[in-house]
Amino acid sequence: MNFLIRNAVESDIATIFGFICELAEYEKLSDDVTASEETLYESLFVKRQAEVLIAEVDNVPVGFALFFHNFSTFKGRACLYLEDLYIKPEYRGKGYGKEVFKALAKIAVERACDRFDWSVLDWNKPSIEFYKKMGAIAMDDWTVYRLTGDSLKSLASD
Repeated sequence: MNFLIRNAVESDIATIFGFICELAEYEKLSDDVTASEETLYESLFVKRQAEVLIAEVDNVPVGFALFFHNFSTFKGRACLYLEDLYIKPEYRGKGYGKEVFKALAKIAVERACDRFDWSVLDWNKPSIEFYKKMGAIAMDDWTVYRLTGDSLKSLASD
Protein backbone atom coordinates (compact mmCIF):
# COMPACT_ATOMS: atom_id res chain seq x y z
CA MET A 1 0.00 0.00 0.00
CA ASN A 2 1.15 3.48 -0.87
CA PHE A 3 0.52 5.90 2.06
CA LEU A 4 0.76 9.66 1.55
CA ILE A 5 0.02 12.77 3.61
CA ARG A 6 -0.59 15.93 1.62
CA ASN A 7 -1.96 19.43 2.06
CA ALA A 8 -5.60 19.76 1.13
CA VAL A 9 -6.51 21.62 -2.05
CA GLU A 10 -9.76 23.30 -3.05
CA SER A 11 -11.06 20.22 -4.83
CA ASP A 12 -10.91 18.32 -1.48
CA ILE A 13 -13.81 20.27 0.05
CA ALA A 14 -16.41 17.51 -0.40
CA THR A 15 -13.99 14.94 1.03
CA ILE A 16 -13.18 17.13 4.04
CA PHE A 17 -16.87 17.76 4.70
CA GLY A 18 -17.56 14.04 4.43
CA PHE A 19 -14.84 13.28 6.99
CA ILE A 20 -16.27 15.94 9.33
CA CYS A 21 -19.71 14.32 9.13
CA GLU A 22 -18.22 10.85 9.78
CA LEU A 23 -16.27 12.19 12.76
CA ALA A 24 -19.37 13.89 14.16
CA GLU A 25 -21.28 10.61 13.87
CA TYR A 26 -18.45 8.75 15.67
CA GLU A 27 -18.44 11.36 18.44
CA LYS A 28 -22.25 11.28 18.68
CA LEU A 29 -22.36 14.96 17.72
CA SER A 30 -23.98 14.86 14.28
CA ASP A 31 -26.64 17.37 15.36
CA ASP A 32 -23.87 19.89 16.09
CA VAL A 33 -22.64 20.04 12.48
CA THR A 34 -23.67 23.35 10.95
CA ALA A 35 -20.74 23.55 8.54
CA SER A 36 -21.28 23.20 4.81
CA GLU A 37 -18.95 22.76 1.89
CA GLU A 38 -19.40 26.48 1.20
CA THR A 39 -18.48 27.64 4.71
CA LEU A 40 -15.50 25.28 4.76
CA TYR A 41 -14.30 26.56 1.41
CA GLU A 42 -14.46 30.17 2.60
CA SER A 43 -12.77 29.40 5.94
CA LEU A 44 -10.01 27.18 4.52
CA PHE A 45 -9.22 28.64 1.12
CA VAL A 46 -10.44 32.25 1.15
CA LYS A 47 -9.86 33.41 4.75
CA ARG A 48 -7.20 30.74 5.42
CA GLN A 49 -8.37 30.37 9.02
CA ALA A 50 -7.23 26.76 9.25
CA GLU A 51 -5.28 24.15 7.32
CA VAL A 52 -6.01 20.53 6.46
CA LEU A 53 -3.83 17.51 5.82
CA ILE A 54 -5.29 14.62 3.85
CA ALA A 55 -4.10 11.06 4.46
CA GLU A 56 -4.32 8.76 1.42
CA VAL A 57 -3.77 5.08 0.79
CA ASP A 58 -3.29 4.20 -2.88
CA ASN A 59 -4.65 7.65 -3.83
CA VAL A 60 -7.84 7.14 -1.79
CA PRO A 61 -8.47 9.62 1.05
CA VAL A 62 -8.67 7.72 4.36
CA GLY A 63 -8.44 10.54 6.89
CA PHE A 64 -7.75 14.17 7.64
CA ALA A 65 -6.38 16.56 10.22
CA LEU A 66 -7.64 20.12 10.57
CA PHE A 67 -5.36 22.49 12.47
CA PHE A 68 -4.58 26.17 13.00
CA HIS A 69 -2.32 28.42 15.03
CA ASN A 70 -3.17 29.72 18.46
CA PHE A 71 -0.81 31.80 20.57
CA SER A 72 0.87 31.49 23.96
CA THR A 73 1.26 34.85 25.63
CA PHE A 74 3.63 33.34 28.20
CA LYS A 75 5.87 31.87 25.49
CA GLY A 76 5.41 34.79 23.10
CA ARG A 77 5.06 32.31 20.24
CA ALA A 78 2.49 30.73 18.02
CA CYS A 79 1.41 27.20 18.88
CA LEU A 80 -0.24 24.54 16.77
CA TYR A 81 -3.78 23.54 17.66
CA LEU A 82 -5.26 20.34 16.27
CA GLU A 83 -9.00 20.73 15.97
CA ASP A 84 -9.70 17.28 14.54
CA LEU A 85 -7.88 14.15 13.44
CA TYR A 86 -9.93 11.39 11.84
CA ILE A 87 -9.00 8.13 10.18
CA LYS A 88 -11.75 5.96 8.69
CA PRO A 89 -12.45 2.97 10.97
CA GLU A 90 -11.35 0.36 8.43
CA TYR A 91 -7.90 2.03 8.23
CA ARG A 92 -7.28 2.38 11.96
CA GLY A 93 -4.60 0.35 13.70
CA LYS A 94 -2.27 0.51 10.71
CA GLY A 95 -0.17 3.45 11.91
CA TYR A 96 -1.76 6.06 9.63
CA GLY A 97 -3.00 8.22 12.52
CA LYS A 98 0.46 8.18 14.06
CA GLU A 99 1.98 9.26 10.74
CA VAL A 100 -0.46 12.17 10.50
CA PHE A 101 0.39 13.11 14.09
CA LYS A 102 4.10 13.00 13.26
CA ALA A 103 3.49 15.24 10.22
CA LEU A 104 1.71 17.75 12.46
CA ALA A 105 4.55 17.65 15.00
CA LYS A 106 7.01 18.29 12.17
CA ILE A 107 4.96 21.31 11.02
CA ALA A 108 4.93 22.62 14.60
CA VAL A 109 8.72 22.27 14.90
CA GLU A 110 9.37 23.80 11.45
CA ARG A 111 7.17 26.79 12.33
CA ALA A 112 8.90 27.24 15.73
CA CYS A 113 5.68 26.52 17.60
CA ASP A 114 6.28 26.14 21.30
CA ARG A 115 3.36 23.76 21.86
CA PHE A 116 1.07 21.36 20.04
CA ASP A 117 -2.35 21.22 21.71
CA TRP A 118 -5.72 19.51 21.18
CA SER A 119 -8.78 18.39 23.11
CA VAL A 120 -10.33 14.95 23.41
CA LEU A 121 -13.72 13.86 24.68
CA ASP A 122 -13.42 12.19 28.10
CA TRP A 123 -15.23 9.05 26.93
CA ASN A 124 -12.96 8.54 23.90
CA LYS A 125 -10.62 6.01 25.51
CA PRO A 126 -9.11 4.71 22.22
CA SER A 127 -7.97 8.22 21.29
CA ILE A 128 -6.72 8.98 24.80
CA GLU A 129 -4.59 5.83 24.74
CA PHE A 130 -3.32 6.72 21.26
CA TYR A 131 -2.22 10.16 22.47
CA LYS A 132 -0.59 8.80 25.62
CA LYS A 133 1.47 6.33 23.56
CA MET A 134 2.99 9.32 21.76
CA GLY A 135 3.97 11.00 25.02
CA ALA A 136 1.07 13.44 25.33
CA ILE A 137 -0.04 14.49 28.79
CA ALA A 138 -3.53 15.52 29.91
CA MET A 139 -3.90 19.08 31.13
CA ASP A 140 -6.05 18.07 34.09
CA ASP A 141 -5.62 21.43 35.81
CA TRP A 142 -7.34 23.30 32.94
CA THR A 143 -11.05 23.37 32.09
CA VAL A 144 -12.26 24.40 28.66
CA TYR A 145 -15.01 27.04 28.58
CA ARG A 146 -17.03 28.11 25.57
CA LEU A 147 -19.48 30.82 24.55
CA THR A 148 -21.80 30.05 21.64
CA GLY A 149 -25.16 31.03 20.19
CA ASP A 150 -27.29 33.43 22.18
CA SER A 151 -24.77 33.75 25.03
CA LEU A 152 -22.06 34.84 22.60
CA LYS A 153 -24.37 37.27 20.78
CA SER A 154 -25.67 38.69 24.05
CA LEU A 155 -22.19 39.38 25.36
CA ALA A 156 -21.12 40.93 22.06
CA SER A 157 -24.12 43.29 22.06
CA ASP A 158 -23.68 44.55 25.64
